[in-house]
Amino acid sequence: MAPDQLLEQKQAEKQEVKGYFETTGFDRWNRIYSESDDVNKVQRNIRIGHQKTVDEVLAWIKDSGELNEVSFCDAGCGVGSLSLPLAEMGAGSISASDISEAMAQEADRRARAAGLDMGKLNFFASDLESLSGSFHTVCCLDVFIHYPQQPAEEMVKHLCSLTEERLIVSFAPYTLLLALLKGIGQLFPGPSKTTRAYTLKEEGIVKSAEACGFKLVRRSLNKAPFYFSRLIEFRKA
Repeated sequence: MAPDQLLEQKQAEKQEVKGYFETTGFDRWNRIYSESDDVNKVQRNIRIGHQKTVDEVLAWIKDSGELNEVSFCDAGCGVGSLSLPLAEMGAGSISASDISEAMAQEADRRARAAGLDMGKLNFFASDLESLSGSFHTVCCLDVFIHYPQQPAEEMVKHLCSLTEERLIVSFAPYTLLLALLKGIGQLFPGPSKTTRAYTLKEEGIVKSAEACGFKLVRRSLNKAPFYFSRLIEFRKA
């Protein structure tokens, strides 16, 4: 595919994801990432799996002792699943963004309802490509599902450019089984399948971070039915 065609495809997919999470996607995922009982079995298991990933990230950060006075960037924050508990734990400052303004506004609403210090929290709408600044720790959880392999590797490099010390990312890992299940699922499209879902090869993600001077320090695989997420922490070498 020619470079111009690739760019057009990326822009089209970005608008598709943004439009989805501003409308039906917001309603669906806001329920999933809440305590609502208005979810089906698949959505409930996704909730459980995502929470496992968030809990592990929080445990890693707590164990490192790097929390107070530390600046965090929560890239693709959704409704604040990571940012809110980070703030409750005493993070120095948190810059949290989501491509969906509705998601960012809901995260802000939840933070205020919880009585968190909004002087340390900033929620705003932005795509990952537009993020700038410098942060001790950058986290990007379960967002790469919207990125094919090459754009995901480019995004890792962009996130590394924002990171002073630690980058934590999660993504759906490529396996033959998941590729088979995905192929079967695409034969039976349903109303909930409104955006593409990509699995990624870990080797490419790791090499992209290494090319920016980061090294893999720990990794894990979190899974629940209908949820698989490879979690990796990189540190500046």
